[in-house]
Amino acid sequence: MARLPRLSLPGYPHHVILRGNNRQLIFKDNSDRQTLLELLVGFCQKHGVDLHAFVLMDNHFHVLVTPQADKALSKMMQDLGRDYVRFFNKKYTRTGTLWEGRFRSSLIQTERYFLACMVYIDLNPVRAGMVAQPLDHPWSSHAHYVGARLDNWLVAHDVYWALGNTPFAREKAYAELVQAGIEESKKHALTSSVLGGWALGEDDFTQSLQPLSKRRVSKSKAGRPFKASEES
Repeated sequence: MARLPRLSLPGYPHHVILRGNNRQLIFKDNSDRQTLLELLVGFCQKHGVDLHAFVLMDNHFHVLVTPQADKALSKMMQDLGRDYVRFFNKKYTRTGTLWEGRFRSSLIQTERYFLACMVYIDLNPVRAGMVAQPLDHPWSSHAHYVGARLDNWLVAHDVYWALGNTPFAREKAYAELVQAGIEESKKHALTSSVLGGWALGEDDFTQSLQPLSKRRVSKSKAGRPFKASEES
């Protein structure tokens, strides 16, 4: 079956995953993570992509971003993937691919899924058994949003600002969201949509997107069932 063109529209938030080939490590030490993070921030700024949230795992990473122009997301990720592989291969005297194909992405409905996606990203290291609490993992945006660290290159979305009238109120409200966790149905929806490349939202939202895209934006009822083992 032919691969669908990527669904990416400016002005909408996108959940993005990029994995190492065969689930191999893409970071061997913290200097590798720092390098990728610096490249990510730089290329987001270069291509006009708002970086809202991120988490760097061992063999993959997630970001939540909003591209402000057509093709900005693809350009940013292409530059990031190319330059990081160049750095990684030179440092570890290796050749060949590092990534498991192209990046996966899902356009998400802001009101219903944006904060849930942030929580999903923050809890990824906990689900993987890497840490007991999100704040124990320094390579994510969680510390910034709960007031434990200042990352002034992160772009807080309007839905985060709406959590409270003061920084303390927003940080407290967001920390409580993360502590409460994410509903299983939303976790499943976020995982399956990003792996499949579909828009995620209520029917009226996905229907409103269809005239803006030449490809189908939501998955049909028929098709291969989602496997829980594919969750990240």
